Amino acid sequence: MKALQHLKPQPIFNYFEEICQVPRPSKKEEKIRKFLLDFAKKNNLAAKTDEIGNVLISKPAAPGRENSPLVIMQTHMDMVCEKNNDKVFDFDNDPIEPMVVDGWVKANGTTLGADCGIGVAAQLAILTSKDVKHGPIECLITVDEETGLTGAFALKPGFLSGSVLLNLDSEDEGEIFIGCAGGLDTVVTFNYEKEPVPQNVSAFKVVVSGLQGGHSGDDINKNRGNAVKILNRFVWKASRDFSLGLVKFEGGNLRNAIAREAHAEVVVPATEKSRFLESFKQFTAQVKFEFEKNEPNLQTSIEETELPAQVIDAKTQKNLLNALYACPHGVLEMSTRMEGMVETSTNLASVKFPEGDTILITTSQRSEIESRRYYAAEMVRSVFELAGAEVTHTDGYPGWTPNPDSKILDTTVASYEKLFGVKPIVRSIHAGLECGLFLEKYPHLDMVSFGPTIKGAHSPNESLNIETTEKFWKHLVDVLENIN
Repeated sequence: MKALQHLKPQPIFNYFEEICQVPRPSKKEEKIRKFLLDFAKKNNLAAKTDEIGNVLISKPAAPGRENSPLVIMQTHMDMVCEKNNDKVFDFDNDPIEPMVVDGWVKANGTTLGADCGIGVAAQLAILTSKDVKHGPIECLITVDEETGLTGAFALKPGFLSGSVLLNLDSEDEGEIFIGCAGGLDTVVTFNYEKEPVPQNVSAFKVVVSGLQGGHSGDDINKNRGNAVKILNRFVWKASRDFSLGLVKFEGGNLRNAIAREAHAEVVVPATEKSRFLESFKQFTAQVKFEFEKNEPNLQTSIEETELPAQVIDAKTQKNLLNALYACPHGVLEMSTRMEGMVETSTNLASVKFPEGDTILITTSQRSEIESRRYYAAEMVRSVFELAGAEVTHTDGYPGWTPNPDSKILDTTVASYEKLFGVKPIVRSIHAGLECGLFLEKYPHLDMVSFGPTIKGAHSPNESLNIETTEKFWKHLVDVLENIN
């Protein structure tokens, strides 16, 4: 029995559950691409791919709508692959396990992939609909949105034919988006030397877990904890109080997710063991009090472990811990152009010890203003260069400048007000959308973005609201029927 077969509207939830069965990690979209092309063939729809692997499926206009503008509906086929530490799961092969909980669709211990699987499901439902009176349609499903906007970057002029684009990758029902932030990553590398473990020490593994995490753009203003920052507070202070030696420090995973978990392996003098454990107890009480409202499931743990073979050299340890402490994280500026919107932010995304004597730190910066985006990135660069690290920036991606005079915006707003009796909120989003890149190649496009409510995207807490999915579907159908 399918978990979602009783939900309405059934076409969209049926296709979403089918999509959940198809593995689709970023940069590994072969299976979902085949699924989409097989879908087009089965339904006698024209389909093509480009060199990078983007898929475009076309459907003729409904009778009587042949002269309407060609509309592009756009989503991405990949998903963020995050799971809880205790969940055994292979994202390359295992199907997502959706379940219904109190009016929401969630996954069993992993990300759900409603970002942007529910948008893809809506496209498939429109493509197979018999009663929606729409004009000619192109459905663009891009690759690798989550880890680099690769499909949007590689999209070439001439692949699309439409003049109106509906991006279905938003996560707040009742809000219509007409702009988004641009972004880039700042990547840091420390090189270190291995030193022998000091004599007469005890070894410990310290863990911070249970945080909400979430999207580094959409959730950055919600005062959620960053596991890397929290853990580093303890390790930094313990390094001064107990002559701590650092073996390893790892936390976070994806560049566009707030770090939910982090752990450190350390050694301290055996004579300081009891004081060290007491300090950790005090630290736990302190951070749980600080985060009791916004991170109620925050957990810390400490366990004694076998002695390691080596520690990192003292100079690198000091530089690393100081830099992580000083590195900015969170909202830097609120917008002066759109009330309540984050203008500029930075995310300390992950710290990893890959093979070799290196430490890799990934951060990401976002802003609706290009110069502020680079200002934030150079702020991060300066912190780590002062600590002796090597720092590079990615090329980044452009923002989408709002167009309040948009014709499709007028249509979308009027449709929502007619259907639901209230005006939708029109705003820009701090998360990155592919729309800015589309405008570079197709400057004539008239675009809006909307979708159902999704909470906790990019984390195992990801949840899709069922009621708003039905509203999203009704809204999408009505917009398509009224574009002229």
